Amino acid sequence: MNAEEQGQPQPKPQPKPQPQCRDRAEGWDEAAALRDAPPLLRRRGGQRLAREWWGAGRSVWSAEVGARELVVDQVAVTEEAAPAAVAHVLGMASGEPACVRRRRFVLDGKPVLWATSFLPAALVAGSAVVDEDTGPGGVYARLAELGSAPVHFREEVRSRMPSEGEVDRLRLGAGTPVIVIVRTAFADGGRAVEVNEMVLDSAAYVLEYDVPA
Repeated sequence: MNAEEQGQPQPKPQPKPQPQCRDRAEGWDEAAALRDAPPLLRRRGGQRLAREWWGAGRSVWSAEVGARELVVDQVAVTEEAAPAAVAHVLGMASGEPACVRRRRFVLDGKPVLWATSFLPAALVAGSAVVDEDTGPGGVYARLAELGSAPVHFREEVRSRMPSEGEVDRLRLGAGTPVIVIVRTAFADGGRAVEVNEMVLDSAAYVLEYDVPA
């Protein structure tokens, strides 16, 4: 006869030990650590597009890198029909030719951005905009020389998974999304003079916007 049959109290089962969660080090601030970790590129929306920046002969891209060097290792300039959506924004007729500038930007040996700019071919024909090297101040300084200086910019930002071509061009890690920024430059009178679609490696950028209240 066992103890239970004899009416003797049974020992209570001992609870199984639970795995212990290891606390973070005292004083750890995860948000601060992420904020303070040096990103590859900090993209400041306002500073980089200011006329005093590119009007002084500086590249809009140089505002992002500080003392480091952002290299353009691939450049292609063509004349082709703009996509319908781009032609609509630029006020171009369907099939009207556009100057298309495609560039890849590399930082510390790693591609971080692929940019495709569309400008009305009739506007920039014969200027340095159609050259691979657009000169000091870049495209916006050349547009100013043509009497179509940008006075206003609009940017639309979204995120998505990359295409196979973007994975290859930016050498993206598995599962890494891209940030897509479409910037439209407007001259006096509200005329759009450039549409620039930029595809960014999301792991390489912090987007910073300083907006006055």
